[in-house]
Amino acid sequence: MNFTRNCLGSLAKCRILVIGDVMLDHFIWGHVRRISPEAPVPIVEVTREEFYPGGAANVARNISPFSPHTHLMGRVGKDIAAARLRDLLVADKVDPDPLLVHETLPTISKARVSARQQQIVRVDREKLLPLSLDECIEVKKRLDELAPKLDAIILEDYGKGFITPALVKVVSKVAQKHKLIVTVDPSPRNQLPDWEGVTLVKPNRLEAFAAAGIEDNLEPVPPIKNTQLKNVGWRLLEKWKVPSVLITLGEQGMILFQRDQPIHHIPTRAREVYDVSGAGDTAIALLTLALAAGFTLQDAADIANHASGIVVGKLGTATLTPDELLAAFA
Repeated sequence: MNFTRNCLGSLAKCRILVIGDVMLDHFIWGHVRRISPEAPVPIVEVTREEFYPGGAANVARNISPFSPHTHLMGRVGKDIAAARLRDLLVADKVDPDPLLVHETLPTISKARVSARQQQIVRVDREKLLPLSLDECIEVKKRLDELAPKLDAIILEDYGKGFITPALVKVVSKVAQKHKLIVTVDPSPRNQLPDWEGVTLVKPNRLEAFAAAGIEDNLEPVPPIKNTQLKNVGWRLLEKWKVPSVLITLGEQGMILFQRDQPIHHIPTRAREVYDVSGAGDTAIALLTLALAAGFTLQDAADIANHASGIVVGKLGTATLTPDELLAAFA
C-alpha cells in the first residue's frame, strides 16, 4: 500500500479509548562490580532509572503521537505510583480522566533491574481482583459519556482483573449503539468464553494455539501453508464469535482470518530485532487507529506490521513516531 503524509492526517482525526489493565513500568539500570557479602547476589550500582506507562497505558502511549484524541480507562490505586502514572500520561498527551480509583488496591507496577543490558530481577507490585459490579456500573456511566466522542475502543487484557465478561458485554452494547470499532488484545490468563460483539481479536501465536486448544508443532513451512495455524485461525473465529482474527507471528509477520474471505499473510517488516516487549501494544494501537481512519482491514494490518517492525528494533518499552512510520513505508 502507499502510506503518505495525508494518511497521517486521517489518523490524527481518530478518537480512541483504551480500556484495560494499566501499569507503571520502572526500569533501573546499573553496573555490577561485586557480589553482596550478605547473600550470593550481585550488587547493582544504579546509574539511571526511568518510568513509563505500562500495560494498557502503553497502548494509549503508542496512539498519542498519531492522534491527540487518546483516552485511557483502567484501575489505579490511591498511591504515589498512580500519581506518577497520571503525570506520565499527561506528558504523553493521553487523557487519564476515565481511570477508576480503587480505595485499597495498589496501582500495578513492575520494576526491572538490569546491568549491561541483562535483566537481573523484576519486582512486581500487584493484587489481582476482578472488576466489581459497582465498578462495572461506573464503567458504563463513563462509557456512555465518552462514546459520542469516540471512533474506536481497544480492550487490552493482561489478565489482571479489569477485563471481565460483564465488562465486555457493557462495551459491546455501547459500541453497537454508537457504531464503534472494538478490537481486543487478549490474555492467555483470562480465558473468556467468547468476544461476541467486537470487531477483531489480535492474539500472538502462543495465545492463539492455547485458546484453540491445539499444540503447536512449529511446522517448518510458510504460515500460509501451515495447516495447523490455519486450523487455529478458523477455530478461533467460531469459538470467539468474531468476524476477524489477526494472529501475530513474530519473525513471520502476521496472518489475518476473516469470515468468508481468503487467508491473508503479511510478512514481517522488522530489519533487526533487539527487544520484542511492547510490540503487541504497538500492533493493536496502530491497527485500531487505521481501522478508525477508514483503512481496509488488510491495509490496517499492514500499517500495524510496519509499526511493530520498527519498535522491535528498539530497546525497552518503546514507541514510534509518525515520521518513522512514513520512512518504513518509503
